[in-house]
Amino acid sequence: MIVRILGEGQLELPESAAEELNRLDAALESAVERNDEAAFRPALTALLAKAREVGSPAQADDLRPSELIIPQQDASMDEVRKLLTDEGLIPG
Repeated sequence: MIVRILGEGQLELPESAAEELNRLDAALESAVERNDEAAFRPALTALLAKAREVGSPAQADDLRPSELIIPQQDASMDEVRKLLTDEGLIPG
């Protein structure tokens, strides 16, 4: 799957990472829903760290669209709130 981290570029992530990314996404979504700034920043950091850990940079000539968009590290809670869907950032 192709994931875009805003401000950084695209990563190709294995499908096997989806379950862990969904768990981290749920924690981020919960923090946003509760307007819990203390939980928000660590949750976003953990999601980004996992995506970077398991992902590899997508090739520059890879024209596939991003399946998922993850906000940049310094995103505000309001910016993340705007990106959330009914299924969080990561569907599934």
